[in-house]
Amino acid sequence: MRKAILASLEKEDEDLDYKIDELSSLASANNMSTETIISQKLDHPNSATYFGKGKVEEIKDISIQKEIDLLIVNDELTPTQLRNLTDLTQMEVLDKTSLILDIFASRANTKEAKLQVEIARLKYQLPRLRVSQLNKLDQQTAGNAGGGYTNRGSGETKSELNKRVIQQRISRLSNKLSEIEKIHSNESKARRNSHLKNVALVGYTNSGKSTTLNNLLRLCGISPNKKVFEKDMLFATLDTSVRKISFSDNKKILLSDTVGFVSDLPHQLVESFKSTLSEVTNADLLIHVIDSSDKHAEEMTKTTNKTLKEIGADKIPVIYAYNKSDLANTLYPYSTGNEINYCAKDPNSLEELIKMIKAELFKDYTVNTYLIPFSEGKYLEQLNGEATIIEQQYLVNGTKITAEVSPILAKKLNNFIIKD
Repeated sequence: MRKAILASLEKEDEDLDYKIDELSSLASANNMSTETIISQKLDHPNSATYFGKGKVEEIKDISIQKEIDLLIVNDELTPTQLRNLTDLTQMEVLDKTSLILDIFASRANTKEAKLQVEIARLKYQLPRLRVSQLNKLDQQTAGNAGGGYTNRGSGETKSELNKRVIQQRISRLSNKLSEIEKIHSNESKARRNSHLKNVALVGYTNSGKSTTLNNLLRLCGISPNKKVFEKDMLFATLDTSVRKISFSDNKKILLSDTVGFVSDLPHQLVESFKSTLSEVTNADLLIHVIDSSDKHAEEMTKTTNKTLKEIGADKIPVIYAYNKSDLANTLYPYSTGNEINYCAKDPNSLEELIKMIKAELFKDYTVNTYLIPFSEGKYLEQLNGEATIIEQQYLVNGTKITAEVSPILAKKLNNFIIKD
């Protein structure tokens, strides 16, 4: 595991402990260990070096004393800041954006995720390419009087050529991604046309979304083959998985497990993952899963809410699901309003969560009594397959049945309704 110095500015409107803990977790997820933490109070980042001159010298001194050659900065650095910090500290410098991009690259398994991550990485690298090229060129032509102008011009030409190559690659990859997105868009459209309600699990990375989905599947008797990947690690999955869940009362939903969020999720990733996140923006209900045992649960909740607003999903109804209540030593299952304390591995907790989902999604369902003639057996079959049967009685002229039905089914059966 590679040793690293973590460095951050201390801003008045931010919780420094939360930011550093998050950065340390991200570093660990990328097989890096936090050896030293450095912070500095500044109203604004230094435009040239991000940190002040004295702090940069302190970072260099510590790196030499402790033999650490990696610096991770808790922000997205400008190309100039990245170059200058690298030159002044003689360390490899990673900003938070590049660290997250590295983690996503190592987690990407499907073709779509690999394309999304590569596009995001190239977009991040593009504005930094020219600075890198010119920096190397400056070193090569230092003290070379008279020839500097010509060499610099050729260097810029080479840099511009490399930028064009990257831009062309981004274009090719984007076209490939668009083809995959069209397929997924058609699949999503088909799901929406099925009139099934869509529920999306959202939340901070590693809050327990996949565990919640898998245990809901198990509780509802759905094949273990439908399980999604789950592991106690940041960004365990980058792909959105959608599963159909049928409850015992014939109500059905589509439940999706989405990529986890983290504070300051790089805009390049948000842009590239827009199609993946469409399952969130198109949902009828969000289940915001929160690790209630984490000391930064409140900040993590704010992070997720901020990201939901950024992608235009902040107006969708939400259930705030406080997971890991067993570790937080809070009463569970316990629900009030649109909040629930639960444990994703506890069947009673999941039953309570299902009740809340149904109460929100199926409040437009109505209870009606119908008389279905024996000659219209297809409607009786439809009721038994799609509605919650409350009472059923066989009469001489047909089947009298009281059921809770969806608005769509109620419309189809309107001619058979028994008026009081």
